[in-house]
Amino acid sequence: MNTASKGGALALLLTFGGHAMANTLNQNVSWTVDRSGTTAKYRVVAYGDSIFAGYNGSVSNAARYAAPTVDAEYLSAKWNADIESIRRAKSGAIASDVYQNKIVAERSFMQAASTRVVSFEMCGNDGLQARSAFKGQSGTCNYSGLTTAVNNCKTNVALAMDYINANAHPNTRLKIISNLYYPGYNADNVQSTCRDSVTGATVNLRDRFLPAIATMNYWMCEYARQKGFACADSFAQYMGADFDSNGDGRIDSDALRYVAGESESSYVNRIATTLRATLRDANTKFVSSSSSFDYIQSDDTHPTFTGGTVSAGLWGGSTGTGAPRYTSFAGGKSPIWNQFGHERMGWALSVYDPASP
Repeated sequence: MNTASKGGALALLLTFGGHAMANTLNQNVSWTVDRSGTTAKYRVVAYGDSIFAGYNGSVSNAARYAAPTVDAEYLSAKWNADIESIRRAKSGAIASDVYQNKIVAERSFMQAASTRVVSFEMCGNDGLQARSAFKGQSGTCNYSGLTTAVNNCKTNVALAMDYINANAHPNTRLKIISNLYYPGYNADNVQSTCRDSVTGATVNLRDRFLPAIATMNYWMCEYARQKGFACADSFAQYMGADFDSNGDGRIDSDALRYVAGESESSYVNRIATTLRATLRDANTKFVSSSSSFDYIQSDDTHPTFTGGTVSAGLWGGSTGTGAPRYTSFAGGKSPIWNQFGHERMGWALSVYDPASP
């Protein structure tokens, strides 16, 4: 839900959805990366909300190169093959909606024998709705909405992974989830209009929301570890600089990443306390100490993108084909891998791509 409001359900703290009717909007796209000189063709399927949809403020079109299709370009080069990128997304959808009405209801897309990668993202709109409701409170603060959002996220992420494990075609080589970044990080650094029941004081919104996002992200990556998925840590990629800003000897975006096997309390404390000073609003993503790019669109929620748009929305989805923008990737990275939000997320997915189909 877009707290600013273009209407819609946007994507919270990362994965979020949004459209202009305070409702949900199917934005399905099929785009085939057609590589010259090859006839082999494989499918990658992505389920999610407005993030994987490539939402750009329109009810009729979406980014052609949303993160899953960016990943398809990397796969095309790595496998020397055509890659069919299927995005089954619903802008504005909460986690249970993505699970029930995309992953379960549209399971046939991942059951095709050509399927090699299945990815998903969810929970952003659960967080956005809880955030919006909390911001509207007066009187005594009620934190139960944030707790409910976290619990619903955990439940549906686990269900989604179990369902994909049971239903994706056996030819599937990679199953992966992308976790949540925090849109509106700077905007949330304000006091609430409600008061804490114990202290009687207002609370800082970011102080409340950051641990909730961190908890969601922990369980996305931890369930991934437990259930045979990879976890693309979009929070770390978006929220930390690509250099060592605090002198601890680690690049910030690396230091923020989930560590396999760590406890929830350790992860949440590391993100919300120990390394909090290194977090930066993704509107100004520092790729070096002197250079930055804007990863968030003007709605302060959705990732920036390049490469044009395709039809996706009220008048149905679209199917298209085009040559890859890049046919090879030096060092596994495109020339613009760190310049736009969707390009960065697509690269984060690609890191886990198998060497062969």
